[in-house]
Amino acid sequence: MKLQIAGCRLQIGLRIGLQIGTRTGLQIGTRTGWRTGLQIGLVAGVVGAALTTSVLRAETIDRVLAVVAGQLITLTDVTAARDLRLQTSDGAADPVRGVLTKLIDRELILAEVDRYAPPEPTADAVDREVERVRARFPSQEALDAALARSGIDEKHLRETLRQDLRMRAYLDQRFTAASDRRQALVDEWMAGLRRRADVIDLYVTPPPSPR
Repeated sequence: MKLQIAGCRLQIGLRIGLQIGTRTGLQIGTRTGWRTGLQIGLVAGVVGAALTTSVLRAETIDRVLAVVAGQLITLTDVTAARDLRLQTSDGAADPVRGVLTKLIDRELILAEVDRYAPPEPTADAVDREVERVRARFPSQEALDAALARSGIDEKHLRETLRQDLRMRAYLDQRFTAASDRRQALVDEWMAGLRRRADVIDLYVTPPPSPR
């Protein structure tokens, strides 16, 4: 589903601006500092919102569900990850929430990957990943239809799979412990990333349908 999200971008801009203001106030540490920080935050938010909404006057884009370290996660991202079976909801009552949570974690990991720059996967490795995705569908036409429903093309899919391979290589380098301890170490590391993360989660789980 595609929506006009100027209002959403306004909300994002204001929320980010207020976060900046709060941090500034904490750093200054006085009542005047709080007032100054709030003013800085409001100005930053309004300017950011104005810039984004002016670009969006004639642009129709996806519904934004979250912002992770400046990276947008949209409804198309969630739909593509689910329909192409790149991520699963693990039986969550709200499948969108289940997949979105995994995509937020993925962005947090990618931010770490970009900091340490593991070796790039080869084109052959990416090709093999594309073939694995293709094998999940009865035909190329079925895959093409799934890509069209998800709002992405094969180039986008290849880039997603390339990033997944980079993540895998990074995790293999960072966590070399025996398999019985590795998951516990990864879980502890992820918990730390979430605590330090700059995440704006805009998704609200819809209420259950009345019976």
